[in-house]
Amino acid sequence: MTGLWVTVLAGTGACLGLKVLGTYVPRTWLEKAKVARLMGLVTVALLAALMAVQAAGDGQGLRLDARLAALAVAAIALWRRLPFIVVVILAAATAAGLRALGIG
Repeated sequence: MTGLWVTVLAGTGACLGLKVLGTYVPRTWLEKAKVARLMGLVTVALLAALMAVQAAGDGQGLRLDARLAALAVAAIALWRRLPFIVVVILAAATAAGLRALGIG
């Protein structure tokens, strides 16, 4: 258990250090169009990776279940530009329906 806490504290320190170092980046660098675009793309990539891990991850492997189907339904609903509450309801109903059928 001690090793876990050391890892958590080390990660916390690394995040804090990066945040502090970020305050020393000159503002002119951040105002460049390429940097602003890259920052937006990195944010989207990180969120997409998090969603993929949460939807298909199962410890050390992959698990294809109702979560992945719900994510696909949500992606299609967002692509069709449906209101966000409708996206959430459709995804939840998909996952609930598949789990009620014993799939996932």
